[in-house]
Amino acid sequence: MARQRRSVDWGFPRWRGYGAASEAATVRLCDRAGCEEKGDCPAPKSPNSPDRWYFCEKHAAEYNAGWNYFEGLDKEEAEQREQSERATGEAYRQSAWSQWGGSGDGTRSRDELRALEVLGLDPDADFEAVKKAWRAKAKEVHPDVRPGDAEAAKAFHALQLSYEVLRAAEERREWRG
Repeated sequence: MARQRRSVDWGFPRWRGYGAASEAATVRLCDRAGCEEKGDCPAPKSPNSPDRWYFCEKHAAEYNAGWNYFEGLDKEEAEQREQSERATGEAYRQSAWSQWGGSGDGTRSRDELRALEVLGLDPDADFEAVKKAWRAKAKEVHPDVRPGDAEAAKAFHALQLSYEVLRAAEERREWRG
């Protein structure tokens, strides 16, 4: 007859989940040699192979930075593979109705989104990024830097208008009470 062990539950409330074991959970370690972190990010060992490496987040990012899906294929094979992937990957495509409105999450107007495009920023950029981008681009095309250049003057005018639109929108968002 097996001897009964001491219970780890001392009544209500139950401090661990129902059905949870008291033993330590098995954790897969990172496949990078010498790394002791948890390896929960799968990465393919080679194209078209079901085998996976399991890296920690840091090593997965390092591995994926150098990963080339089309490595070893010539140009025609790569294009053919891309076409077949696109044909079968329709379920992963963004829905068509959400593409009508363009980018952004709906918190910015179309004028603001156009102004961000002129500055070369993402739709979710904050105002500090707007200031930095405006300063950097204005230094390149400022009329004092390029006197007599009509293209630069036009670009500077577009930058100025974009900055004014975004500054006014930022002032409307902030509470000054």
